[in-house]
Amino acid sequence: MSFLFGRTRTRTNATDLPKQAREHISKLEGPQGGPKADELAKVLSQIKMVLQGTPEAEPSPEQIYQLITGMIEEDVLYLLAANLHRLPFESRKDTQVIFSYIFRFRTPAGVQKPEPLALAWVVEKRPQVLVELCKSYDHKESATPAGTILREVLKNEAAAAVILYDDGDEMGSSSRGLGAINPERPQTGNGVFWKFFEWIDKSSFEVAADAFTTFRELLTKHKELVPKYLAVNFDLFFSRYNSVLVQSNSYVTKRQSIKLLGEILLDRSNYNVMTAYVDRGEHLKICMNLLRDDRKMVQYEGFHVFKVFVANPHKSVPVQKILLMNREKLLHFLSHFLEDRTDDEQFIDEREFLIKQIRNMPSQPVQPQHR
Repeated sequence: MSFLFGRTRTRTNATDLPKQAREHISKLEGPQGGPKADELAKVLSQIKMVLQGTPEAEPSPEQIYQLITGMIEEDVLYLLAANLHRLPFESRKDTQVIFSYIFRFRTPAGVQKPEPLALAWVVEKRPQVLVELCKSYDHKESATPAGTILREVLKNEAAAAVILYDDGDEMGSSSRGLGAINPERPQTGNGVFWKFFEWIDKSSFEVAADAFTTFRELLTKHKELVPKYLAVNFDLFFSRYNSVLVQSNSYVTKRQSIKLLGEILLDRSNYNVMTAYVDRGEHLKICMNLLRDDRKMVQYEGFHVFKVFVANPHKSVPVQKILLMNREKLLHFLSHFLEDRTDDEQFIDEREFLIKQIRNMPSQPVQPQHR
């Protein structure tokens, strides 16, 4: 049987498969959608075989290179991303594997290109591939495979930048490629990154959970890219984050979002973002309301954000005013706060530290010293 997977046959497939895939995908929406989906499934299976090899034959880098260049020429990556939700279950799984292999593949020895071939092409020439993968969260069928692809590709900072700076046809948007990004221009809030807030808050549990995992990866992976992005888009980001996620009606979304907020603020790379966040009195009010939530884990996660405000040695005047106005109530409240966490020594120490900090505040607000 090994002759079925011989070198000549693989070469032919590697050359012809992208065109076949494009043809079948283009007809998925028409009256022949069903049969074309079946034919596409066979082509995707063959593509996967070229990438992975078979028990009888190792994958050939030369054949993979031919396949990927053909898929780039035929724009198959974009078409697969945009139509992922239309594919049958097994084809969606195959597409996930195909993207994973293709985005990792580097050109054969002798060709000096440090980045994986297809990924470099996507971020520089066809960023819409990544945008369409994100939009797969619009459909429950495609959310999980697209999310798996995205989280792998987001290890690459350029790919993360493409998603963060997508802003439609605006100047400085990543829609024209990585080189066109203007990181100093504030976002309009209409790009694909901003859709994550709705996907997390309004989707089914499975879609929301996957979208949140990708969202978290976007915001925590790259320690130079994200702090700059958050600084430029501070008001828009935290206004949406607080109103949509932190104050979500979904318990899971609310709790996860508060926890992630604490992680963002306490990450050293986000120091300037943290200091700007804890200067705002309205942010402190939101946080204090979390402490009074009737669900203990929401209270607990809220506490870890609240402590950043109180422990800040350079509290803004608005923050000082709120804490002083509520000092006696806070001291009484905190002395009995989550009393059942008797085994959590770190929490107990932090709670006592906050009580001491609030008790020792001056009776009147003072202008903070320069940081």
